[in-house]
Amino acid sequence: MNETAAVVLDDAGVVVALSERAATLLGCSPGQICAPLLGPLARARTAAAPAAPAGPPVPPPGGTHAGHEAPRACTVVPLAARTPGACGAGALWLVLLAPADTAGATGPDSERRRTGLAHAAAASIGVSLDMTDMAQVLVNLLVPDFADLATVDLAEPVLVGDEPPHLAATDDVRLRRAASAQSPGISAEDLLPAGEALPPVPDTELMRPLMEGRPVLVSDVGALRGALGMDPETLRLFVPSGAHSSVAVPLYARGLILGCVTVWRSQLPCPFDEADAALLQDVASRAALGVDNARRYTKEHRSALALQRSLLPHSVLNTAAADTAGVYQPAGGGVGVGGDWFDVIPLPSLRVAFVVGDVVGHGLEATAAMARLRTAVQTLADLDLDPGELLTHLDDLVLGFSSEHMAGDFRAEPAVLGATCLYAVYDPVTGRCAAATAGHPPPALLPPGEEASFLGMVPGPPLGVGGMPFEVTEFGVQPGSTLAFFTDGLVERRGGDIEQGMERLRRSLSGAAGSTGADGPNRPLDEISQTLCDEVLPHEATDDIALLLARTRALTSDQVAEWELEPDLSLVAHARELVVGRLSDWQLEDLSFVTELVASELVTNAIRYAGGPVGLRLIRDRLLVCEVSDPSSTQPRLRRARDTDEGGRGLFLVAQLADRWGSRFTSTGKTIWTEQAIG
Repeated sequence: MNETAAVVLDDAGVVVALSERAATLLGCSPGQICAPLLGPLARARTAAAPAAPAGPPVPPPGGTHAGHEAPRACTVVPLAARTPGACGAGALWLVLLAPADTAGATGPDSERRRTGLAHAAAASIGVSLDMTDMAQVLVNLLVPDFADLATVDLAEPVLVGDEPPHLAATDDVRLRRAASAQSPGISAEDLLPAGEALPPVPDTELMRPLMEGRPVLVSDVGALRGALGMDPETLRLFVPSGAHSSVAVPLYARGLILGCVTVWRSQLPCPFDEADAALLQDVASRAALGVDNARRYTKEHRSALALQRSLLPHSVLNTAAADTAGVYQPAGGGVGVGGDWFDVIPLPSLRVAFVVGDVVGHGLEATAAMARLRTAVQTLADLDLDPGELLTHLDDLVLGFSSEHMAGDFRAEPAVLGATCLYAVYDPVTGRCAAATAGHPPPALLPPGEEASFLGMVPGPPLGVGGMPFEVTEFGVQPGSTLAFFTDGLVERRGGDIEQGMERLRRSLSGAAGSTGADGPNRPLDEISQTLCDEVLPHEATDDIALLLARTRALTSDQVAEWELEPDLSLVAHARELVVGRLSDWQLEDLSFVTELVASELVTNAIRYAGGPVGLRLIRDRLLVCEVSDPSSTQPRLRRARDTDEGGRGLFLVAQLADRWGSRFTSTGKTIWTEQAIG
């Protein structure tokens, strides 16, 4: 049974014809891809010229299916191009197989182990996009059948997603141990553990091939110790005691050294040979591509996460209306950063807007789309629109974004395809909140001393549908209540019911922030948010989440003064008296002159151009707010009066005297407001 076996393959590795002996050796049938010969065939295709002679014997990377005798070497000979009638296209290759007993070496069992290692590497390396996990998978494959000890060291820039520099000497490479595995009983206590940085490797003739992408086979570890020229303490970090042979193979991709795989034998009696080095090089080349893909993913993930976090507000904010704390957490399992976000927007008259939204998708495009939406919401919030009207404008913008995408304008920014949003405005003067939702889950409300519950809101369609209204829901909020705004990633699990997730959130919020929780209602919001994430989130979240908690405040009656005036210009003097008197009670006499003048101008304009009744309100907290309301829906317009004009200077004067001013429409007309800093 020592005759040479012959196989004819096409350029894709499919068996065209084979001898009976080849069928026994390989277990391949005509029409099937012959996996054991793909490695030698690929090398022959690379090296062969159009009329190349038969190449030298090439050791296959393994070679057989289980139960079949393994060949030790093969010769790949290029044949003529395929005939026009043949199935497929490309060249034909003749592979001559030398049987195991004529190739010398180690026999069928060793070859089956090599084949198993090659197949296992192909199946498991590159599955994960985590470099540390991938490195651990690799060393676990190599130990204990192939080696007694295996380590993977990666370049430090690679671990953070950066591309390593082009280097020419080993002592310039900075590596960090990513993973290691060893057989039971091997003495390797002094070796560098995972996570530690390796000392520089001396640039010697022995190690120089690593920089060229070639393996280094060491059959005499004693000679290696001498060639490295290290002090004994440093040498113990590199070389395990008792090892008799070693192979080091660089993780080499796109001309760059990403790291190094090193294997050692001490208990296994056979030293490493050239075939072992070639097999390890094949495995390492596959691992190098996986590491490079993971590096690119890590870089994009870090960039997206940095962009996402830079776009979100500070995790803890303190406003006159509420204390807030927010948390963003990307998805696990390699899914990464998405388009979830939250926002806290201070509004005039000490009010505050709470925003939470979710853009479908993950990665930089989802993050960029989220940034467009967040900027749009902030711009619309500055117009002081009610929640329903704001979502209507936002819906129109999303439709415009989608139109750009459908039109194929590749210069346009990423489209927002599928998004939800909830917008709520809380007023600490009235203690009421108005909210509207575009396909987003409702917030949870936890009043002091009570159980949490979800607000009964009428859900509108997701953004981008168009043509549908967004209904506004108003509800009272007691001082000290906790509002929880969240995205569906917090409560939704793959294969689970979202209602069950919302019930888990409700119970967890009641326990963490309620009267029964630790520290009760005085517990810091950032601690509560972390507790909610720990208790409600699944172990491996499949979607990113955004969570915003707000603990509301309410202004006392002593902080607010309001009056209603008839549309009579003779009452303007009375309005000035009311303002001066209340500021005196509040011990804010230094603001009396400006506030009296502002109130006089605004009340005069309201009576003259809008009729009555006219509302006048002062609000004192960190700012002094003066508001004048009237029944007109005409937007005030700032203009510069000419020298001959008898009017038109009042609003200009107000704008010069106040720190900020503006107007907003209400259900009964409009309100013009001004702000002045106190102290």
